[in-house]
Amino acid sequence: MPTILDLEASGFGRGSYPIEIGFVEACGLPFCSLIQPAPDWQHWDDGAEALHGISRDLLKRHGRPRAWVVNEINTRLAGQTVYCDSWAHDYSWLSKLFDSVDAQPRFRLDDLRLLLSEDEARRFGPLKQQIRAEAHLHRHRASADAKLLQLALLRVKQPASAAPD
Repeated sequence: MPTILDLEASGFGRGSYPIEIGFVEACGLPFCSLIQPAPDWQHWDDGAEALHGISRDLLKRHGRPRAWVVNEINTRLAGQTVYCDSWAHDYSWLSKLFDSVDAQPRFRLDDLRLLLSEDEARRFGPLKQQIRAEAHLHRHRASADAKLLQLALLRVKQPASAAPD
């Protein structure tokens, strides 16, 4: 299985920025960190907060410095191709994070859909929701979402005869 990455953000429009990054490595090892916003990152969407449950206060209390986060993910992901399910958003937020500390990713971010056949892509969304329900995953956070995506990818790639009922 490939490493899967997910980001949570302050919102979805212009000016939004990453507030949490999480990934699950191929071996299943998870990583997750809240991210301290840069002083000029001011955009905040209450709807996004309602979805991920991360408040500005939580970020202030538990967010890690952006340079630390960048160094940590570069160290852990160096040389890999890492996949996400919302490439346009995730790439933009990841770029904003790296640009804020004048650094470059030492890994490549690519779209999870590239790993799926047309049939697998059609089944992926419903399968992801099925796994979310089976695992009682109600928390919409970066590492939990990355794990969910990895599990859905694993299941969609199983031969039909090996898929659980």
